[in-house]
Amino acid sequence: MTEVVLLRYGELFLKSDPVQRHFTSILVRNCAKALDSMGIAHRFEIHRGRILVHGEDPQGIAGAIGRVFGVVDASVARLTSPDLEEMTMAAVDLAKQSLREGMTFAVRARRQGVTGITSQEIGTLVGSAIQREMPFARVSLSEPDYEIHVEFRDFGGLVYDSRVNGPGGLPWGTQGRALSLLSGGIDSPVASWLMMKRGCEIVYVHFDGGKWAGSDVRSNVLENLRRLSLWTAGFPARLIEVRAEELYDSMEGRVEPRYRCILCKRFMIRAGCAIACREGVPALVTGENLGQVASQTLENLAVISGAATLPILRPLITYDKNEVITLARVIGTFEPRPGDVSCRAVPRMPATKAECDAVSRGERAIGIESLVREASSRTSEITALDGKLQGPG
Repeated sequence: MTEVVLLRYGELFLKSDPVQRHFTSILVRNCAKALDSMGIAHRFEIHRGRILVHGEDPQGIAGAIGRVFGVVDASVARLTSPDLEEMTMAAVDLAKQSLREGMTFAVRARRQGVTGITSQEIGTLVGSAIQREMPFARVSLSEPDYEIHVEFRDFGGLVYDSRVNGPGGLPWGTQGRALSLLSGGIDSPVASWLMMKRGCEIVYVHFDGGKWAGSDVRSNVLENLRRLSLWTAGFPARLIEVRAEELYDSMEGRVEPRYRCILCKRFMIRAGCAIACREGVPALVTGENLGQVASQTLENLAVISGAATLPILRPLITYDKNEVITLARVIGTFEPRPGDVSCRAVPRMPATKAECDAVSRGERAIGIESLVREASSRTSEITALDGKLQGPG
Protein backbone atom coordinates (compact mmCIF):
# COMPACT_ATOMS: atom_id res chain seq x y z
CA MET A 1 0.00 0.00 0.00
CA THR A 2 1.25 3.47 -0.89
CA GLU A 3 0.00 7.05 -0.88
CA VAL A 4 -0.81 8.71 -4.20
CA VAL A 5 -2.75 11.76 -5.31
CA LEU A 6 -5.98 10.95 -7.12
CA LEU A 7 -6.84 13.63 -9.69
CA ARG A 8 -10.40 13.90 -11.00
CA TYR A 9 -11.50 15.79 -14.08
CA GLY A 10 -15.01 16.65 -15.21
CA GLU A 11 -16.37 17.41 -18.65
CA LEU A 12 -13.54 15.66 -20.46
CA PHE A 13 -15.83 12.64 -20.13
CA LEU A 14 -18.13 14.25 -22.68
CA LYS A 15 -15.47 14.24 -25.40
CA SER A 16 -14.83 11.53 -27.94
CA ASP A 17 -12.01 9.12 -27.07
CA PRO A 18 -9.38 10.82 -29.32
CA VAL A 19 -10.29 14.29 -28.01
CA GLN A 20 -10.38 13.03 -24.44
CA ARG A 21 -6.90 11.54 -24.80
CA HIS A 22 -5.61 14.80 -26.30
CA PHE A 23 -7.15 16.94 -23.55
CA THR A 24 -5.90 14.56 -20.86
CA SER A 25 -2.35 14.80 -22.21
CA ILE A 26 -2.53 18.60 -22.00
CA LEU A 27 -3.96 18.40 -18.47
CA VAL A 28 -1.07 16.14 -17.42
CA ARG A 29 1.40 18.53 -19.08
CA ASN A 30 -0.05 21.47 -17.14
CA CYS A 31 0.04 19.56 -13.86
CA ALA A 32 3.64 18.58 -14.51
CA LYS A 33 4.56 22.22 -15.18
CA ALA A 34 2.93 23.29 -11.92
CA LEU A 35 4.76 20.61 -9.95
CA ASP A 36 8.08 21.33 -11.68
CA SER A 37 7.72 25.03 -10.86
CA MET A 38 7.53 24.08 -7.16
CA GLY A 39 10.34 21.56 -7.37
CA ILE A 40 8.09 18.61 -6.47
CA ALA A 41 9.14 15.25 -7.89
CA HIS A 42 6.28 13.31 -9.46
CA ARG A 43 5.21 10.49 -11.75
CA PHE A 44 1.84 10.15 -13.51
CA GLU A 45 -0.24 7.03 -13.98
CA ILE A 46 -3.23 7.47 -16.28
CA HIS A 47 -6.37 5.38 -16.14
CA ARG A 48 -9.82 5.87 -17.60
CA GLY A 49 -11.46 8.69 -15.65
CA ARG A 50 -8.65 8.90 -13.10
CA ILE A 51 -5.10 10.22 -13.02
CA LEU A 52 -2.78 9.10 -10.24
CA VAL A 53 0.24 11.17 -9.26
CA HIS A 54 3.06 9.45 -7.39
CA GLY A 55 5.62 11.38 -5.36
CA GLU A 56 7.21 11.78 -1.95
CA ASP A 57 5.10 14.84 -1.08
CA PRO A 58 1.43 13.90 -1.68
CA GLN A 59 0.08 16.91 0.22
CA GLY A 60 2.24 19.29 -1.78
CA ILE A 61 1.18 17.60 -5.02
CA ALA A 62 -2.52 17.90 -4.15
CA GLY A 63 -2.12 21.58 -3.28
CA ALA A 64 -0.27 22.38 -6.49
CA ILE A 65 -2.59 20.62 -8.91
CA GLY A 66 -5.60 22.02 -7.07
CA ARG A 67 -4.97 25.26 -8.99
CA VAL A 68 -4.73 23.67 -12.43
CA PHE A 69 -7.60 24.32 -14.82
CA GLY A 70 -9.43 21.14 -15.75
CA VAL A 71 -8.90 19.58 -12.31
CA VAL A 72 -12.23 19.15 -10.49
CA ASP A 73 -10.59 18.01 -7.27
CA ALA A 74 -7.67 16.02 -5.91
CA SER A 75 -7.35 13.63 -2.98
CA VAL A 76 -4.43 12.10 -1.14
CA ALA A 77 -5.40 8.43 -1.37
CA ARG A 78 -4.12 5.07 -0.23
CA LEU A 79 -3.45 2.82 -3.19
CA THR A 80 -3.75 -0.94 -2.64
CA SER A 81 -3.62 -3.95 -4.89
CA PRO A 82 -6.91 -4.95 -6.56
CA ASP A 83 -7.80 -6.98 -3.48
CA LEU A 84 -10.99 -6.29 -1.54
CA GLU A 85 -9.55 -7.41 1.80
CA GLU A 86 -6.49 -5.15 1.49
CA MET A 87 -8.65 -2.20 0.45
CA THR A 88 -10.96 -2.82 3.43
CA MET A 89 -8.02 -2.90 5.84
CA ALA A 90 -6.77 0.42 4.41
CA ALA A 91 -10.22 1.95 4.91
CA VAL A 92 -10.42 0.77 8.52
CA ASP A 93 -6.95 2.13 9.26
CA LEU A 94 -7.81 5.52 7.71
CA ALA A 95 -11.14 5.74 9.56
CA LYS A 96 -9.41 5.10 12.89
CA GLN A 97 -7.55 8.37 12.48
CA SER A 98 -10.74 10.46 12.33
CA LEU A 99 -13.71 8.65 13.86
CA ARG A 100 -14.43 9.46 17.50
CA GLU A 101 -17.08 8.60 20.07
CA GLY A 102 -20.51 9.90 19.05
CA MET A 103 -19.59 10.47 15.39
CA THR A 104 -21.52 9.06 12.45
CA PHE A 105 -19.95 7.89 9.21
CA ALA A 106 -20.74 6.77 5.68
CA VAL A 107 -18.82 4.73 3.13
CA ARG A 108 -19.11 5.94 -0.46
CA ALA A 109 -18.12 3.08 -2.74
CA ARG A 110 -17.50 2.87 -6.48
CA ARG A 111 -16.16 0.20 -8.78
CA GLN A 112 -14.90 0.02 -12.34
CA GLY A 113 -13.62 -2.94 -14.31
CA VAL A 114 -14.49 -5.23 -11.39
CA THR A 115 -17.11 -7.98 -11.62
CA GLY A 116 -18.81 -10.26 -9.11
CA ILE A 117 -19.66 -7.56 -6.58
CA THR A 118 -21.70 -4.34 -6.62
CA SER A 119 -20.75 -0.92 -5.30
CA GLN A 120 -23.45 -1.25 -2.64
CA GLU A 121 -22.00 -4.56 -1.48
CA ILE A 122 -18.51 -3.05 -1.31
CA GLY A 123 -19.84 -0.19 0.83
CA THR A 124 -21.61 -2.62 3.16
CA LEU A 125 -18.54 -4.82 3.60
CA VAL A 126 -16.22 -1.88 4.31
CA GLY A 127 -18.76 -0.22 6.63
CA SER A 128 -19.24 -3.43 8.61
CA ALA A 129 -15.47 -3.80 9.01
CA ILE A 130 -15.22 -0.24 10.34
CA GLN A 131 -18.03 -0.89 12.83
CA ARG A 132 -16.39 -4.08 14.07
CA GLU A 133 -13.22 -2.13 14.87
CA MET A 134 -15.08 0.93 16.20
CA PRO A 135 -18.45 -0.22 17.56
CA PHE A 136 -19.18 3.26 18.89
CA ALA A 137 -19.50 4.63 15.33
CA ARG A 138 -22.96 4.75 13.78
CA VAL A 139 -23.81 4.79 10.09
CA SER A 140 -25.61 7.81 8.61
CA LEU A 141 -25.86 7.86 4.84
CA SER A 142 -27.73 11.20 4.68
CA GLU A 143 -25.74 13.51 6.99
CA PRO A 144 -22.61 11.74 8.26
CA ASP A 145 -19.98 13.48 10.35
CA TYR A 146 -17.31 11.60 8.43
CA GLU A 147 -17.17 10.20 4.90
CA ILE A 148 -14.71 7.70 3.57
CA HIS A 149 -14.47 6.90 -0.13
CA VAL A 150 -13.39 3.56 -1.55
CA GLU A 151 -12.91 2.87 -5.23
CA PHE A 152 -12.41 -0.73 -6.33
CA ARG A 153 -10.86 -0.66 -9.81
CA ASP A 154 -9.17 -3.16 -12.05
CA PHE A 155 -5.75 -1.60 -11.38
CA GLY A 156 -6.18 -1.41 -7.57
CA GLY A 157 -8.09 -0.01 -4.64
CA LEU A 158 -8.24 3.67 -3.70
CA VAL A 159 -9.19 4.88 -0.23
CA TYR A 160 -9.48 8.54 0.78
CA ASP A 161 -11.47 10.85 3.04
CA SER A 162 -10.70 14.40 1.87
CA ARG A 163 -10.66 16.45 -1.32
CA VAL A 164 -8.87 19.58 -2.49
CA ASN A 165 -11.22 21.45 -4.83
CA GLY A 166 -9.83 22.54 -8.19
CA PRO A 167 -11.15 25.19 -10.57
CA GLY A 168 -12.65 22.63 -12.98
CA GLY A 169 -13.36 23.67 -16.55
CA LEU A 170 -11.20 22.62 -19.49
CA PRO A 171 -7.42 22.19 -19.48
CA TRP A 172 -5.66 25.48 -20.15
CA GLY A 173 -4.36 25.58 -23.70
CA THR A 174 -6.97 23.33 -25.31
CA GLN A 175 -9.03 26.22 -26.78
CA GLY A 176 -6.36 28.41 -28.37
CA ARG A 177 -5.44 31.97 -27.39
CA ALA A 178 -7.29 35.21 -26.71
CA LEU A 179 -6.17 38.79 -26.05
CA SER A 180 -7.59 40.16 -22.80
CA LEU A 181 -7.89 43.87 -22.02
CA LEU A 182 -6.51 44.01 -18.48
CA SER A 183 -7.14 46.94 -16.14
CA GLY A 184 -6.34 47.70 -12.52
CA GLY A 185 -9.93 47.02 -11.49
CA ILE A 186 -11.95 44.00 -10.43
CA ASP A 187 -13.77 42.90 -13.58
CA SER A 188 -11.14 42.26 -16.25
CA PRO A 189 -8.99 39.86 -14.15
CA VAL A 190 -12.10 37.79 -13.40
CA ALA A 191 -13.07 37.78 -17.09
CA SER A 192 -9.54 36.63 -17.97
CA TRP A 193 -9.66 33.86 -15.35
CA LEU A 194 -13.01 32.62 -16.64
CA MET A 195 -11.61 32.37 -20.17
CA MET A 196 -8.59 30.46 -18.84
CA LYS A 197 -11.03 28.13 -17.10
CA ARG A 198 -12.58 27.44 -20.50
CA GLY A 199 -9.19 26.38 -21.84
CA CYS A 200 -7.89 29.64 -23.36
CA GLU A 201 -4.32 30.84 -23.13
CA ILE A 202 -4.41 34.57 -22.46
CA VAL A 203 -2.19 37.35 -23.75
CA TYR A 204 -2.87 40.50 -21.74
CA VAL A 205 -2.92 44.07 -23.00
CA HIS A 206 -3.12 47.23 -20.90
CA PHE A 207 -3.74 50.75 -22.17
CA ASP A 208 -1.69 53.15 -20.08
CA GLY A 209 -3.46 56.49 -19.76
CA GLY A 210 -0.39 58.29 -18.45
CA LYS A 211 -1.34 61.52 -16.67
CA TRP A 212 -5.04 60.79 -17.28
CA ALA A 213 -4.92 57.62 -15.16
CA GLY A 214 -4.97 57.41 -11.38
CA SER A 215 -1.62 57.09 -9.66
CA ASP A 216 -2.24 53.46 -8.60
CA VAL A 217 -3.63 52.10 -11.87
CA ARG A 218 -0.43 50.67 -13.32
CA SER A 219 0.75 49.06 -10.08
CA ASN A 220 -2.69 47.42 -9.73
CA VAL A 221 -2.49 46.12 -13.30
CA LEU A 222 0.88 44.53 -12.58
CA GLU A 223 -0.50 43.04 -9.37
CA ASN A 224 -3.41 41.55 -11.31
CA LEU A 225 -0.96 40.08 -13.80
CA ARG A 226 1.16 38.65 -11.01
CA ARG A 227 -1.79 37.01 -9.26
CA LEU A 228 -3.26 35.61 -12.47
CA SER A 229 0.08 34.01 -13.32
CA LEU A 230 -0.27 31.82 -10.23
CA TRP A 231 -3.10 30.00 -12.01
CA THR A 232 -0.87 28.92 -14.91
CA ALA A 233 2.15 27.80 -12.88
CA GLY A 234 5.20 27.12 -14.98
CA PHE A 235 3.94 29.12 -17.94
CA PRO A 236 4.82 32.83 -18.43
CA ALA A 237 1.99 35.36 -18.58
CA ARG A 238 2.68 38.19 -21.05
CA LEU A 239 1.37 41.73 -20.69
CA ILE A 240 1.59 44.12 -23.65
CA GLU A 241 1.49 47.77 -22.58
CA VAL A 242 0.09 50.37 -24.97
CA ARG A 243 0.44 54.13 -24.53
CA ALA A 244 -2.98 55.77 -24.60
CA GLU A 245 -2.15 59.22 -23.23
CA GLU A 246 -2.16 60.74 -26.73
CA LEU A 247 -5.75 59.59 -27.22
CA TYR A 248 -6.97 61.50 -24.19
CA ASP A 249 -4.90 64.56 -25.13
CA SER A 250 -6.43 64.56 -28.61
CA MET A 251 -10.01 64.55 -27.31
CA GLU A 252 -9.70 67.80 -25.38
CA GLY A 253 -11.70 70.49 -27.18
CA ARG A 254 -12.30 68.28 -30.24
CA VAL A 255 -15.15 65.97 -29.16
CA GLU A 256 -18.23 66.28 -27.02
CA PRO A 257 -17.22 65.26 -23.48
CA ARG A 258 -20.15 62.84 -23.14
CA TYR A 259 -18.70 60.68 -25.93
CA ARG A 260 -15.21 60.33 -24.47
CA CYS A 261 -15.82 56.91 -22.89
CA ILE A 262 -17.23 55.48 -26.11
CA LEU A 263 -14.33 56.85 -28.15
CA CYS A 264 -11.87 55.47 -25.59
CA LYS A 265 -13.44 52.00 -25.66
CA ARG A 266 -13.51 51.95 -29.46
CA PHE A 267 -9.86 53.00 -29.53
CA MET A 268 -8.99 50.08 -27.23
CA ILE A 269 -10.96 47.65 -29.37
CA ARG A 270 -9.34 48.92 -32.57
CA ALA A 271 -5.83 48.79 -31.15
CA GLY A 272 -6.54 45.47 -29.43
CA CYS A 273 -7.63 43.94 -32.73
CA ALA A 274 -4.49 45.25 -34.43
CA ILE A 275 -2.26 43.74 -31.74
CA ALA A 276 -4.24 40.49 -31.73
CA CYS A 277 -3.78 40.10 -35.49
CA ARG A 278 -0.08 40.72 -35.09
CA GLU A 279 0.03 38.06 -32.35
CA GLY A 280 -2.04 35.59 -34.34
CA VAL A 281 -4.81 35.71 -31.72
CA PRO A 282 -8.41 35.31 -33.01
CA ALA A 283 -10.48 37.04 -30.30
CA LEU A 284 -10.57 39.78 -27.66
CA VAL A 285 -11.74 39.41 -24.05
CA THR A 286 -13.17 42.27 -21.98
CA GLY A 287 -14.62 42.58 -18.50
CA GLU A 288 -17.68 44.47 -19.72
CA ASN A 289 -20.90 43.82 -17.90
CA LEU A 290 -24.34 44.81 -19.15
CA GLY A 291 -25.63 47.99 -17.53
CA GLN A 292 -22.82 48.33 -14.97
CA VAL A 293 -21.66 51.77 -16.15
CA ALA A 294 -22.80 54.23 -18.80
CA SER A 295 -20.53 52.82 -21.52
CA GLN A 296 -21.98 49.34 -20.97
CA THR A 297 -25.60 49.91 -21.89
CA LEU A 298 -26.80 47.63 -24.65
CA GLU A 299 -26.85 50.52 -27.13
CA ASN A 300 -23.31 51.59 -26.24
CA LEU A 301 -21.95 48.06 -26.33
CA ALA A 302 -23.33 47.75 -29.85
CA VAL A 303 -21.54 50.96 -30.89
CA ILE A 304 -18.31 49.83 -29.21
CA SER A 305 -18.48 46.41 -30.87
CA GLY A 306 -18.75 48.11 -34.25
CA ALA A 307 -15.06 49.04 -33.99
CA ALA A 308 -13.98 45.39 -33.80
CA THR A 309 -12.60 43.28 -36.61
CA LEU A 310 -12.43 40.22 -34.34
CA PRO A 311 -14.96 38.58 -32.00
CA ILE A 312 -15.28 40.21 -28.56
CA LEU A 313 -15.82 37.71 -25.72
CA ARG A 314 -17.56 39.12 -22.62
CA PRO A 315 -17.76 36.35 -20.01
CA LEU A 316 -19.10 38.73 -17.32
CA ILE A 317 -21.91 40.15 -19.42
CA THR A 318 -24.69 38.85 -17.09
CA TYR A 319 -22.87 38.96 -13.74
CA ASP A 320 -23.80 41.42 -11.02
CA LYS A 321 -21.06 43.13 -9.04
CA ASN A 322 -21.37 40.93 -5.97
CA GLU A 323 -20.93 37.82 -8.10
CA VAL A 324 -17.79 39.29 -9.66
CA ILE A 325 -16.37 40.27 -6.27
CA THR A 326 -17.06 36.78 -4.89
CA LEU A 327 -15.13 35.25 -7.78
CA ALA A 328 -12.33 37.80 -7.46
CA ARG A 329 -11.87 36.79 -3.82
CA VAL A 330 -11.62 33.11 -4.82
CA ILE A 331 -9.14 33.94 -7.59
CA GLY A 332 -7.10 36.20 -5.34
CA THR A 333 -7.38 39.37 -7.43
CA PHE A 334 -9.80 41.30 -5.20
CA GLU A 335 -8.24 44.36 -3.60
CA PRO A 336 -10.56 46.10 -1.10
CA ARG A 337 -8.42 49.27 -1.04
CA PRO A 338 -7.17 49.74 -4.60
CA GLY A 339 -6.03 53.32 -4.14
CA ASP A 340 -6.33 55.92 -6.89
CA VAL A 341 -7.65 54.03 -9.92
CA SER A 342 -9.67 56.89 -11.37
CA CYS A 343 -9.82 57.97 -15.00
CA ARG A 344 -9.53 61.75 -15.33
CA ALA A 345 -11.10 61.73 -18.78
CA VAL A 346 -14.50 60.46 -17.61
CA PRO A 347 -17.14 63.16 -18.20
CA ARG A 348 -19.65 64.25 -15.60
CA MET A 349 -22.57 63.06 -17.75
CA PRO A 350 -21.50 60.31 -20.19
CA ALA A 351 -23.76 59.28 -23.04
CA THR A 352 -25.85 56.17 -22.41
CA LYS A 353 -27.17 55.90 -25.98
CA ALA A 354 -24.34 57.01 -28.23
CA GLU A 355 -25.25 58.05 -31.76
CA CYS A 356 -23.13 56.40 -34.42
CA ASP A 357 -22.88 59.59 -36.51
CA ALA A 358 -21.66 61.64 -33.54
CA VAL A 359 -19.12 58.98 -32.63
CA SER A 360 -17.85 58.84 -36.22
CA ARG A 361 -17.47 62.64 -36.30
CA GLY A 362 -15.50 62.48 -33.05
CA GLU A 363 -13.19 59.81 -34.40
CA ARG A 364 -12.51 61.81 -37.56
CA ALA A 365 -11.81 64.90 -35.44
CA ILE A 366 -9.08 63.17 -33.45
CA GLY A 367 -7.66 61.11 -36.33
CA ILE A 368 -8.47 57.77 -34.72
CA GLU A 369 -6.80 55.60 -37.36
CA SER A 370 -3.49 57.39 -36.97
CA LEU A 371 -3.72 57.19 -33.16
CA VAL A 372 -4.46 53.46 -33.30
CA ARG A 373 -1.68 52.79 -35.78
CA GLU A 374 0.91 54.64 -33.71
CA ALA A 375 -0.21 53.24 -30.35
CA SER A 376 -0.35 49.62 -31.52
CA SER A 377 3.11 49.86 -33.06
CA ARG A 378 4.79 51.36 -29.97
CA THR A 379 4.32 48.79 -27.23
CA SER A 380 6.36 47.31 -24.42
CA GLU A 381 6.09 43.99 -22.58
CA ILE A 382 6.20 42.67 -19.04
CA THR A 383 6.06 38.98 -18.11
CA ALA A 384 4.98 37.30 -14.90
CA LEU A 385 5.91 33.74 -13.98
CA ASP A 386 4.66 31.86 -10.92
CA GLY A 387 3.58 35.07 -9.22
CA LYS A 388 6.77 37.01 -9.93
CA LEU A 389 7.26 39.84 -12.42
CA GLN A 390 9.99 39.06 -14.93
CA GLY A 391 10.19 42.37 -16.82
CA PRO A 392 10.50 46.04 -15.89
CA GLY A 393 7.71 47.02 -13.47
